[in-house]
Amino acid sequence: MTAWTEGKLIAKKHWNDTLFSLHIEASVPAFEAGQFTKIALDIEDKRVGRPYSFVNAPHEGALEFYVVKVPEGELTPKLLALEVGESIWVQTRPVGFFVLSEVPEGKTLWMLASGTALGVFLSILKTTTPWQRFENIVLCHAVRQSESLSHHDLIGQFKTQYPNQFQFVPFVSREESPGAFAGRITTALENGSLEKHTGLTISSEDTQVMICGNPEMVKESMQVLQSKGLKKHTRKEAGHITIENYWK
Repeated sequence: MTAWTEGKLIAKKHWNDTLFSLHIEASVPAFEAGQFTKIALDIEDKRVGRPYSFVNAPHEGALEFYVVKVPEGELTPKLLALEVGESIWVQTRPVGFFVLSEVPEGKTLWMLASGTALGVFLSILKTTTPWQRFENIVLCHAVRQSESLSHHDLIGQFKTQYPNQFQFVPFVSREESPGAFAGRITTALENGSLEKHTGLTISSEDTQVMICGNPEMVKESMQVLQSKGLKKHTRKEAGHITIENYWK
C-alpha cells in the first residue's frame, strides 16, 4: 500500500502561464538528490497522484516541485489553483536511480535537460557532490520559448560560486533569444557547436552525461553520443550516459 503524508502548500511561484513551482511543508524520509516522489490531491473521492522530482536538495527544509500545467490534465490544473495554506499529499517513499551515486567517475559532467526536467539537475547541483567530483559541469536546458527558461537566480548563483567550473547553456527552439542557442540540443551535439561553445570535448575517456527530459530528446541525444563512442551506463556495465525519461 502506498504511504502518504499530508503536507501544506507554503509558497507558489509562477514562471509563466503554465509553469510553476510548488513549495510544500511535509515530512518525508531522507532522499538522494535526483530522486522523485509523487504528489497528489483528493479529487472526487479519488486520490490522483503524479511523479515529480525533488528540486530542493536533501538538506533543505521545504520541498519544491517544478510543474507544467496540462490543460486537459486531471491533476495539474488543480495544483495550479491551490492556495497557500491548503493541503496536498506527498508520497513518503522517494525512489529513482538518476543520482550521482550511480554515475561513474569522470572529468566533465554534462547535464542535458528539457522542460521541467531542469528541476532534477538543480537538486543535484545544490549539493556538494558534483562540485567535489567533477572538474567541469555543463548544464544545458532546452525549451521552446524563452519565457520557459526559469530559476535564473539559482543558476546565477552557481555561475558566481563556481565561475571556472560551471557553464549554463540554454536552448530555445521556437524563437530567437539573445544568449541562447537557437534550435535543439541534439543538433548542437551532432555538429560539434556545443563543444566549441563550451571549450570542452565530449570523449569516452573523461566524460559523463546525464540526460533527463522528453523521451524523444533523450533517445536522440543518446544516439548522437553513442556515435561519438560513448555508451549507456548500466549497473551491469559501466558507461558514460545515464538517462531518465520525464514521462512515459
